[in-house]
Amino acid sequence: MNVLKVFVAVAQAGSFVAASRVLDLPPSSVSRYIAGLEKSLGQRLFYRHTRAVKLTEVGEIYFAEVREALISIELATELAKGSALVPQGNLKINAPVSFGRLHLTKLLHKFQRQYKDINIELVLTDSYIDPIIEGVDVVIRIGGMADSSLNYKKIANEKYDLCAAPEYVDSMAELSEPKGLIQHNCLIYKGSMGRRSWFFRPNAEAKFEGIEVTGNLYSNNADILVDAAVAGQGIVLFPRWLISKYLQSGELVPLLQSWEASEKAEPQKIYALYPANRLKSSKVRYFLDAMSGYFGEEKPYWDA
Repeated sequence: MNVLKVFVAVAQAGSFVAASRVLDLPPSSVSRYIAGLEKSLGQRLFYRHTRAVKLTEVGEIYFAEVREALISIELATELAKGSALVPQGNLKINAPVSFGRLHLTKLLHKFQRQYKDINIELVLTDSYIDPIIEGVDVVIRIGGMADSSLNYKKIANEKYDLCAAPEYVDSMAELSEPKGLIQHNCLIYKGSMGRRSWFFRPNAEAKFEGIEVTGNLYSNNADILVDAAVAGQGIVLFPRWLISKYLQSGELVPLLQSWEASEKAEPQKIYALYPANRLKSSKVRYFLDAMSGYFGEEKPYWDA
């Protein structure tokens, strides 16, 4: 069992030294464990580089199976100890950077005050991850889940707002429909998947139609674009959970309020994704329920 935990730690950390810090073992012991495992399997599991290691093709297959096996053993141990009734153990969560920063801190504080035996590791990334490979229990993501191979639960609806600073609105030509945006300076999010598109529809029965907007500022950081909009540089389209405080303060004002906006050609929602076997864990079930209750599934608190 120990050697498999060492293997998983090295695969996740990407180096013997980093894994040794996680495991509180000397790097030489970590290296010896891996060498012994490779010898017993008759397969090379890692490519060695000067300061890092990378899984071989065989290593990647072995890692996926071993990681799931260790989780199954952890779940069985949890049930045997009765912690299905008293949640405990380590809970690893992945979420988008801005959403995690703005909306998870207070939730996690409240959750851990109630369940004192749960230790949480929160990893914030805007890139999509494989929770099985990364050893993540719950992934929070925004969008459509029709093509997901993971189990998922909706934790909140999402609304988008088209908005700009009063300074920009006062100086701009009247905007009565989305196609008029081509005459304006739009501040556009551009991440690892490319630039975001802007979609609009006049009512819930209509289909979303995309508008090709342009502007003088693109960024993979939403906060940069929001700050630029507040400064009067242009128009942004972002989810309300990101900009609600600016709308409430009047630093940003909504535009085209009779139109429904989105960054995809369908309504967006906020989901919690998790591998199927994680739902057997009481800490995962309790956390999923806590999120739904905290945010407000149908009308989240930032829509108030």
